[in-house]
Amino acid sequence: MLRFSTAGESHGEALVGLLSGLPAGLIIDQTFVDRELWRRQQGYGRGGRMRIEKDCARFVSGVRHGKTIGSPIAVLLENRDWKNWTEALPVAAGDAARHKPVKSPRPGHADLAGALKFNFPDARYVLERASARESAARVALGAVAKLFLRQFEIEVLSHVVAVGSASIESSELSWEKLRSLAEREDVLLNCADPEAEALMKAEVDRALKTGDSVGGIFQVVAHNVPPGLGSYANWDERLDGQLAAAVMSLQAVKAVEIGSAVAAAREFGSAVHDEIGYQQGKRFAGFTRRSNHAGGIEGGVSNGEDIVVNGYLKPISTLRRPLESVEFESRAAVKAAYERSDVCVVPAAGVGGEAMVALTLAGCALEKFGGDSMVETERNFRNYLQQLKEY
Repeated sequence: MLRFSTAGESHGEALVGLLSGLPAGLIIDQTFVDRELWRRQQGYGRGGRMRIEKDCARFVSGVRHGKTIGSPIAVLLENRDWKNWTEALPVAAGDAARHKPVKSPRPGHADLAGALKFNFPDARYVLERASARESAARVALGAVAKLFLRQFEIEVLSHVVAVGSASIESSELSWEKLRSLAEREDVLLNCADPEAEALMKAEVDRALKTGDSVGGIFQVVAHNVPPGLGSYANWDERLDGQLAAAVMSLQAVKAVEIGSAVAAAREFGSAVHDEIGYQQGKRFAGFTRRSNHAGGIEGGVSNGEDIVVNGYLKPISTLRRPLESVEFESRAAVKAAYERSDVCVVPAAGVGGEAMVALTLAGCALEKFGGDSMVETERNFRNYLQQLKEY
């Protein structure tokens, strides 16, 4: 079973990612992992924190001589900003006068709910862990999952569908277009349509000028996924349910859509369901589809088409023009606290979405094919492909 977790605070010394269950013998491409972390840091509308950090993954266990060894993988991401917070967030008691309490909760953030849950007098500790900075550790682990999936020719990428009221006309892109988009150095808003991207940029500029923030929609596409991942047998084994939970767990994501589910809810069945055909020689048993409204999943099981997951990202909660709130101690009406923040994080959230989709698919692939070494897992996978070919 593939399991992962993260630890660390936004302004703490480091973030840590822990991943267990990967077979031994997977080659870890350090350059690729660091490139994924770089992609997460890009995007028009990011704040000053991203000019401080330069995320690089340091593997401290589970990888030796460039390959996984079957034991838990631990990845360390140092926070450069820690030097500015050593007295504010010490591990020891420290000097209370140098701490930086968050005295009024921000609407839309975990501040108030977390403070009530853990009986904190302010929201500092809540903010530190609930922050989207945590997603950097997920992206590092997701990069490892992507390297695993690549051994089966499965790839995962994302693009931005909408920022605020600006959106692309059609979210259907060729895989070649998605790949070229991911290779760009000028990420901007990671949109495949230059005209739509210019309108998205204007939305960010408008939010920046007014001290506001803006959300949007990102789309994650998993390419070359074989049929048979996930299951309809039990509720918690359904692939669409697992993916929805995984992507929804990202900070600020408030809705998840598989395929064209939102539009499909307003249509008749004849316009929604993907008609089936057959073409001999196709990779996965020869069955084809005229469309992919189902987003590559039917009955909780992958069907051989691209898996398409849309994440709906609310505007982030920290505003330079704060909303109304209440002070924790006095209960007096005040403006919400402000912490240095971004205006738009939709492209970065897309990279986080890629990581969560990759980790989910890697877990399902291991459940399907098993193996303690890559040699064994790849052999099992080839046997399954042969089974599909002979179906």
